[in-house]
Amino acid sequence: MTVVVEVPEELSARVPVEQRGPGLDRDSVRLLVSRGTAVSHHAFVELPGLLRAGDLLVVNTSPTLAAAVGGWIGHARVVVHFSTRGDDGRWAVELRDPDGRGTTRARAGAPAGTEVRLVGGTKLVLEEPLSARGERLWWARVPGDVLGVLREHGRAIRYAYTERDQPLSAYQTVFALPSPDGAGSAEMPSAGRPFTARTVVELVRRGVQFAPVTLHTGVASAEAHEPPYRERFAVPEASAQLIGAVRAGGGRVIAVGTTAVRAVESAAGADGVVRARAGWTDLVVTPERGVRVVDGLLTGLHEPEASHLLMLEAVAGRAAIDRGYEEALRGRYLWHEFGDVHLVLPE
Repeated sequence: MTVVVEVPEELSARVPVEQRGPGLDRDSVRLLVSRGTAVSHHAFVELPGLLRAGDLLVVNTSPTLAAAVGGWIGHARVVVHFSTRGDDGRWAVELRDPDGRGTTRARAGAPAGTEVRLVGGTKLVLEEPLSARGERLWWARVPGDVLGVLREHGRAIRYAYTERDQPLSAYQTVFALPSPDGAGSAEMPSAGRPFTARTVVELVRRGVQFAPVTLHTGVASAEAHEPPYRERFAVPEASAQLIGAVRAGGGRVIAVGTTAVRAVESAAGADGVVRARAGWTDLVVTPERGVRVVDGLLTGLHEPEASHLLMLEAVAGRAAIDRGYEEALRGRYLWHEFGDVHLVLPE
């Protein structure tokens, strides 16, 4: 699928919405709604009135980690993005070059055996590329308590379109829950960011239900347009049963974010039944595979990468996605994790 979207620099959301003026909160963003190729424009606070009693929102409870840590290779400064912790204790990491503006740019790969000294004294050693697809992400051996290093010396991953560093709290959604093992996402599951406690309460009051799932997302692959890497996920028994009951009762299952789609579709059998499941998923949702569970999707506006577009097309169809992107640009919606959001509903 080829869609070229040129997002003007001024449409990048450079700071969280609540910092753009007095009286604003996370739910002060705009909401683009697509039903097929029909598009309407709303404020996010209108979401409860756009859904129906009996609908179900599947939400990702993964917390965001302070996953960016400064370091050195020899005398050269680098930034390490910690992506995913493997079952063998190694970490998938991406090395980045500081760009002089407080953010980073892509860095040419380093050979196996490269040693990186991190702020605080911990050293990591690159062992092997994460996959044969390229050398952007590497498995690294890191002695000691990596999560402690992140808590003490890390900061949230951010990219050049943002204005300045933000506290980690700016990257936590209202649904984020601490994981028993301290795991979390390298980057915020951003579709859930506009929700506030009052939005959730109003949705519940109107008969909309919530099914929590967890998917710990790794670093974004937009620069390289790679398929998504394996990620850890869990769909608990209670959520699996709730999804089944809502579908049996004629309600709509709407995923909050592509991470929620990946999690719930990974737990769905060929019969379309969602069962409790936890582990690793390498599922790539494509139009050919289709979606077995999800009827709709709430997603942020991001410069389209191949896997993201394929998932959106699987949920809504090519024409609806093309029309949505066109309207988002025409309507001057703000993009990226602090920007506006897009609700894709069945026709």
